Amino acid sequence: MSVLERIVDATREDVARRRQAVPLSELEQQAARTREDRPFSEALTRPGISVIAEHKRRSPSAGEIRAGSTVREIAEAYERGGAAALSILTEQRHFGGSLDDLREALSASELPILRKDFIVDSYQVYESAVAGADAILLIVAALRDDDLALLYNEAGALDLDVLVEVHDEHELERALEIVDADVIGINNRDLVDFSVDVERTYELLSDVPAGKTVVSESGFNTREQLDDLERVGVDAVLIGEALMRAPDVEAATRELAAQEGADPDAP
Repeated sequence: MSVLERIVDATREDVARRRQAVPLSELEQQAARTREDRPFSEALTRPGISVIAEHKRRSPSAGEIRAGSTVREIAEAYERGGAAALSILTEQRHFGGSLDDLREALSASELPILRKDFIVDSYQVYESAVAGADAILLIVAALRDDDLALLYNEAGALDLDVLVEVHDEHELERALEIVDADVIGINNRDLVDFSVDVERTYELLSDVPAGKTVVSESGFNTREQLDDLERVGVDAVLIGEALMRAPDVEAATRELAAQEGADPDAP
């Protein structure tokens, strides 16, 4: 069983327990309330390449990432540093996150927030909306075709944007054929062995139709790498560990988020 399969199985068990504690009907009522509109997709299409800065406590491959830090201080540093959006990893068993992390980020920042998790059940879509997320991640490798379509459409009905994540040509084809995804994430990390190959983005990019928003994920830590992505038409990059491990999170974010030709004194 791959790492991805183990995480998905654990996620289904955890969702079943949460559903027992708080019924879906209760979440549906809460999700119907008006919430602040902070469009995630729009933040990724501003001039230059946008940085989605991620808060991640730990990972199966890297262990604990930044002991002693709070979500609030990291989210505030990301915003001051010029990030376009936040990604908050909420999976608990393997990554140490929670929806409380998302809520804390929501109270600390005005930036749109992506709930980064292994979403495999409608319950999680409603959870995301109730917690205040502006977008959710759907990993094509973790979902059957019918589940991908169902979750994507439910997110849209709740005014949640969706980052549809792919790893290879077959998954990209599914993302385009099943839901005609508007925002496509190309993950350079193999979810079987967790190795990273940034060439994956360049290889798949030519198969993405014009007009789609493309996010490259994992493996980047220099502004030169982001400039190369921008030149080939990538709209945004999702960066977590490189920023979380930086001695000065705000300065590291500012260096990566710098817009070519931008006025450094501009607000």
